[in-house]
Amino acid sequence: MTHREILEALSGLLLAMFVAMLSSTVVTNALPRIVTDLNGSQSGYTWVVVATLLAMTATTPIWGKLSDLFSKKLLVQSALVIYTAGSLVAAFAPSMGVLIGGRVIQGLGVGGLTALVQVVIASMVSPRERGRYSGYIGAVFGLATVSGPLIGGLVVDSPLGWRGCFFVGMPFAVAAFIVLQRKLHLPVVKREVHIDYLGATLIIGGVSILLIWVSLAGSSFAWASTTTALLVAAGVLTIAAALYVEAKVAIEPVIPLRLFKDRTTALATTASVMVGIAMFGATVYLSQYFQLARGMSPTEAGLMSIAMVGGLLVSSILSGRIISRTGIWKRWLVGGLVFVVAGLALLGSIDADTPLVVVGLFMALVGIGLGATMQNLVLAVQNNTKLEDMGAASSVVAFFRSLGGSIGVSALGAVLSTQVADKVTSGLAAMGVTETSHESSSIPDLGSLPAPVRELYEHAFGTAIGHIFLIAVPFAILALVCVLFIKEVPLRTTVGNEVDEVEETVEPGATVPVPAAEHR
Repeated sequence: MTHREILEALSGLLLAMFVAMLSSTVVTNALPRIVTDLNGSQSGYTWVVVATLLAMTATTPIWGKLSDLFSKKLLVQSALVIYTAGSLVAAFAPSMGVLIGGRVIQGLGVGGLTALVQVVIASMVSPRERGRYSGYIGAVFGLATVSGPLIGGLVVDSPLGWRGCFFVGMPFAVAAFIVLQRKLHLPVVKREVHIDYLGATLIIGGVSILLIWVSLAGSSFAWASTTTALLVAAGVLTIAAALYVEAKVAIEPVIPLRLFKDRTTALATTASVMVGIAMFGATVYLSQYFQLARGMSPTEAGLMSIAMVGGLLVSSILSGRIISRTGIWKRWLVGGLVFVVAGLALLGSIDADTPLVVVGLFMALVGIGLGATMQNLVLAVQNNTKLEDMGAASSVVAFFRSLGGSIGVSALGAVLSTQVADKVTSGLAAMGVTETSHESSSIPDLGSLPAPVRELYEHAFGTAIGHIFLIAVPFAILALVCVLFIKEVPLRTTVGNEVDEVEETVEPGATVPVPAAEHR
């Protein structure tokens, strides 16, 4: 494919990627308003985010497998349709339960978009050239991830209200569908595929049980209780069964354990889990910090995200271009994670009184680090993977990053809820307030509270969210350690390890893409 043809197809893929990431972030600044309107709790706040991440995590490997059997373009378009259906359910949700259900449907579509965009690009462009295009992907990923809260804040404060947040992605989904229909033309390379539904079910079942335990322990039941023991045992046994199925039973496992024999794949995947925990787990609660600890409106909270998105955009595009020119990528991963560790550690020092300029500077450091890290971890894995394993390998990295995000959001959300409840309860007791109208586990409408109680909530959220970032730091350090042990392999200049790897069963009349360097 020529550079122009790649860019034309890439425009539709970038729109699809924007839709996928926007779904997770556009609601963050709306969540305090949503949970208040639907009479939800801090646990409900967490699960509106976790529901999408879990559904995305569960289906990402399956979408990757389907891409080896069916038209990649048709699958991307199907994922866009599923996402749109989930958005409509969420937009008209009358309760927290229906809203979370709509978010699950959204997650099914997002799982497809997350996996398939990487697979399609890997089938068009060699790893050496992919650095240039990965920069664009990283920029869009960062733009949606961090500017989503700004868009959501503006929509929440508009006449559309919080329900409008679920309509925002639809025009982009329609545009992506049309562009892909017109510009994306790939051969359908078919082979016999066995989809591991049992493995996928067991993996997500085990993870979900453990996340439910983390979310509810300490509020619905004690950490040291029979319920805790039963949930932990069930989760561990289910994951053990999943590993057995993946290793011994599945013909083509969701997570091919043989991929982890490659050191780069094993270390990059582990780093992706840690980055997911740190990135999603910490940043998703920034909107609560700005709205509940600093008294900002959703729009103002969204504007604060510009600091992070600016750093992310610059580092993502810059690192992608330089990697394409030089073929050297490890130094960008190491440097990026150093910035992430430093930024999270500094954010761990914030409270309700920290100057906003200082908070913005700390956020910019995290953004710079994430921009140089996220897409380049995928690139490192794809560079060591054969073409026939590209769908599985790409989706495995996305799977584990999403899994880390689910774990981070759920676990850190539970910590946040517990800390805020403890601080508010003790503060109200010191004031002599015992009314049930000030439930410590609920998310209040601060504007309706008396000044002393409002200040108590602001201080509690400010301090607790600072602690969330400190908890995320060790995970970022583990990601850095993993990257340090990755052996750098120069980026190859062919789409597959060998050109003839793509010569499988091709539809009549289709053409197999040839690396640009081999055109005569």
